[in-house]
Amino acid sequence: MNARPPRKGIRFLAAAGALALGLAACSQGGKPSTESTSANGAPAAASSGITIAMITHEAPGDSFWDKIRAGATQAAKQHGIDLKYSNDPEASGQATKIQNAVTSKVDGIAVTLSKPDPLAPAVKAALDAKIPVVAFNSGIKDYKRLGVNMYFGSDEDLAGKSAGERLAKAGAKKALCVVQEQGSVALEARCAGVKSAFPNTENLNVNGTDLPGVQSTLQAKLQEDSSIDYIVTLGAPFALAALDSVKAANSKAKVATFDLNAEAAQAIQDGRMEFSVDQQPYVQGYEAVDSLWRNLTNGNDIGGGLPVLTGPSFVDSSNIAQILPYAKKNTR
Repeated sequence: MNARPPRKGIRFLAAAGALALGLAACSQGGKPSTESTSANGAPAAASSGITIAMITHEAPGDSFWDKIRAGATQAAKQHGIDLKYSNDPEASGQATKIQNAVTSKVDGIAVTLSKPDPLAPAVKAALDAKIPVVAFNSGIKDYKRLGVNMYFGSDEDLAGKSAGERLAKAGAKKALCVVQEQGSVALEARCAGVKSAFPNTENLNVNGTDLPGVQSTLQAKLQEDSSIDYIVTLGAPFALAALDSVKAANSKAKVATFDLNAEAAQAIQDGRMEFSVDQQPYVQGYEAVDSLWRNLTNGNDIGGGLPVLTGPSFVDSSNIAQILPYAKKNTR
């Protein structure tokens, strides 16, 4: 990513100057000034005149993305950014949204690279238009190849391997790794990592947009193969479906998951779920927007071209009491 003077830098400085003059005028007039505040209690910034498009592969009904958006929204409030969020689970739709953002002349783009190759031409169009692009959440092995300099997310190979090591240490016999979006580079890497540390792992592809279907598929698999004693899901909603499938199948399989939501965190607290491999999506969303703001207003690149890791971070019985409140507030 090449640092460049922001196209709306003059407007940004003017807005900041106007805010300073306005506050000074209130002070000199003896009237108390009033400030709006952002979600964490810090003063909300005046409009910077900067527009950032965030484009993800969010699928309908997946609560994981609520945390991404919460972090992104917080950063946008703090910096006075007009944040345009959109999503499409299909790579072709994502590519179209990136191209639309380029056409509308946004100042920066944050994008998930779940399926990088179909997105490459649109990302190139953005960079050719001198619009800075950051990648986050998915595409850790591909973002440099697409010409992007900043990445925020988890090392999914390491995360998967770490989960597999925990299964081995727990004495697991056979694990089922449930992939809710076949072909997603991050999800496939997770299961490959699990299998590298715990070879007796079988992948099961399900349709992540159909949670009842996920549950019935898992139930049928457990009834078919009683040797499965661990289910590893790659998202919190699917872990909850797995718990229901275990009960319905009269199975004794234990459930672990990647990612976390309030319900999964409560299940860990209640002892119904073993652990979560958390990638801290709130941080991903926040840093994606914040880093673009810093690049646009000060020419900064964060990470020196290397990925900025937000995970893996394990959540289990040892630390769930501390983390549960944050999960419930949607800030984990």
